[in-house]
Amino acid sequence: MNFGISPGNQAVSQITIGGHGMTARILTWGATLQDLRLDGYENPLVIGFTNFQDYLDHSQYHGVIAGRVINRLGGARAIIDGVEHRLASNQSGGHMLHGGTVGYGARDWRLVDRSAMHVTLALTDPDGSMGFPGTVETRCRYSLIEGPSLRSDLMATSDRPTLLNLGHHSYFNLDGSDDICAHHLAISADRYLPTDGDCLPTGEIAPVAGTTFDFRHKRAVAGDYDHNFCVADKRRRLTPVAELSSPRSGVSMGLLTTEPGLQFYTGQGLSGGGSCLGDLRNAANAALCLEPQMWPDAPNHRHFPSIALTPDDSYHQISQFVFSHNPT
Repeated sequence: MNFGISPGNQAVSQITIGGHGMTARILTWGATLQDLRLDGYENPLVIGFTNFQDYLDHSQYHGVIAGRVINRLGGARAIIDGVEHRLASNQSGGHMLHGGTVGYGARDWRLVDRSAMHVTLALTDPDGSMGFPGTVETRCRYSLIEGPSLRSDLMATSDRPTLLNLGHHSYFNLDGSDDICAHHLAISADRYLPTDGDCLPTGEIAPVAGTTFDFRHKRAVAGDYDHNFCVADKRRRLTPVAELSSPRSGVSMGLLTTEPGLQFYTGQGLSGGGSCLGDLRNAANAALCLEPQMWPDAPNHRHFPSIALTPDDSYHQISQFVFSHNPT
């Protein structure tokens, strides 16, 4: 289905997949998850806009695959293979956020293949794009599998040493309410990364014990967060890291990932603009993000897991969102 025309004058396609008790709609623009539905539950599970223009005017990375480097890079600079590279700054303070002014979430991806229950999209990111060296070939595969689950496979290679840290950036709301403060959340992390006034990691790796960052036991969200939780020290096998639920709707979402970091953002910066599917709101705290990724600003903190990608390596992130519905 044609969903609009991108700034690059490319037709934006909307692809619908369904199976195992779920339906998802994917846009070629930004490899965006526009809509996600669970059989037996009426509301969308993510904030998605009803028309393409709202993605251009109001999106704050809604449902996109963010890259070449998700999250923040302090000073929009990095040493790559011994050479300093100045990167595109798109955040106050002169930093880079989610890959710069034209990151992967604001690009035309190509449709590679599809079936009833999966779709694969591809993006070629050229050498020098947003200041990064190397041409990167990226693929994103969304699949609906048993669970019911939405699985995302993010794969990439580069022809030169570069940086790569991809991530899925949906805003989740599991009960259709005006805010997610009463959602309950558990995160399997005993450490997190404190941040400065620009939301950049200070470099400290702090224990969650005795703080408001302790989600080792499920509790109400109740607060504003935009922090990385350290669920591991390196990429590993697919492992459960978080569970989100709404007592109001009885909908729960488990999250498994291969990534060592999980950015938890409570959407306090959402603008309120745009027309959303299912009459969900796009206002502050109307939804939250759980973004599997490597730790943010890693090139500026040598003790963080590296996000370097060389021609000898290949990148493969797997994240899986598992849903259930137990109405009271």
